[in-house]
Amino acid sequence: MTAADTKKVPKRIAQTVLNSLKGGVVPRVGLPYIAVGRRSEIEALLHDVEIVAEGGAAFRFIVGRYGSGKSFLLQTIRNYVMDKGFIVADADLSPERRLHGTKGQGLATYRELIGSLSTKTKPEGGALTLILDRWISAVQTEAARESGLAPGDPALTAATDKKIVSVTSQISELVHGFEFAQLLSRYYHAYIDGDDEAKARTVRWFRGEYTLKSEVREALGINILITDDNWYDCIKIFAVFFRLAGYAGMMLMIDELVNIFKIPNSVTRQYNYEKLLTVYNDALQGKARYLGIIMGATPETLEDKRRGIYSYEALRSRLAEGRFSKPGARDLLGPVIRLEPLTAEEMLVLCEKLADMHAGLYGYSRTVSADDLAVFIKIEYGRIGADQHITPREVIRDFIELLNLLYQKLDLKIAEILNSEEFSYAKSEAVSDEAEAGFAEFTI
Repeated sequence: MTAADTKKVPKRIAQTVLNSLKGGVVPRVGLPYIAVGRRSEIEALLHDVEIVAEGGAAFRFIVGRYGSGKSFLLQTIRNYVMDKGFIVADADLSPERRLHGTKGQGLATYRELIGSLSTKTKPEGGALTLILDRWISAVQTEAARESGLAPGDPALTAATDKKIVSVTSQISELVHGFEFAQLLSRYYHAYIDGDDEAKARTVRWFRGEYTLKSEVREALGINILITDDNWYDCIKIFAVFFRLAGYAGMMLMIDELVNIFKIPNSVTRQYNYEKLLTVYNDALQGKARYLGIIMGATPETLEDKRRGIYSYEALRSRLAEGRFSKPGARDLLGPVIRLEPLTAEEMLVLCEKLADMHAGLYGYSRTVSADDLAVFIKIEYGRIGADQHITPREVIRDFIELLNLLYQKLDLKIAEILNSEEFSYAKSEAVSDEAEAGFAEFTI
């Protein structure tokens, strides 16, 4: 990205990107401006997207260390699939949100996923009622077109009801699908009657907010309750419904599987891994439709044979790599995508983009030269153990701090910062005298 290109980046986006990266989190906007590397991984995931759009299902683990780019990759795919007409739901697991639990932890994950439903026109989440209302409007329009009835004609309500039954027949075949279809019809009648209270009661069920069967029976006239045990069945219904509602499919993005690894009770961990196996098998055996699932995990979470996913033999035998995969030559078509570290060259390109964005945001001509960038990257990658442990998050945080210091202190020389005690202790022997001489005279 050149300096000319940077001027096209809206300042609100540049501000969000730089502040997020400096704070160690992935921005939800502006990713195309800073995307580097990961082409092979992205291509593999986009192939899954095509399969889901054709009525299939996909399941992937994204495995990498903290700060290695898992969340960035997930966010990149999230933005892409929303542009392609998918509905996205995302959630981070925590001690209160798990895949399975006896005290509502699984249901808490479901609530987080449904609450985060996002579309291209509502990317910030909370899109459930928008989706329902748009679907009803579309069904009404189609019923009016097929029947020739005018809007407002009482007969159109009956015609729309018949259309809803026809459309939701595919849902009725799924587990709890019949009740789901009933609730869609109930929501439609509340919609046309202007009964906001009845609509709210139905939406509460979709969101998993009822806790007692008696409460559901009284409010909605059904006996099914979304619980820790059956929440994933409801996700599968939603995926099919979203397709019927005119979307391409549904993508689930669940991060921080490390919180299952951290569960102290071995039986509880095993129940969670058993749920994970169910979801995995459903996707690969074709029991789910129009549903893609991507989960983020650390290497330890996956590989630890005492507490990790590999401690559950049924999962280990399905997910373990074969004899031929190795660093630099990973199988990206398997269920596990292991993130290789970004190369120094890729980080150099990223830092150049960030330098341009920073200059565009604060209205100055970029003065950090290519030689300065090269020296900075050599120092960062010259740290002891950097070949195994350095992450993009650490390098980016250091670089944005460097840009901020140079901008705030106009009399500060970049050479002074790079040669300071905080940096020089980590300087690589690979930084030659010639390279140092190349920026020694540089000043802001």
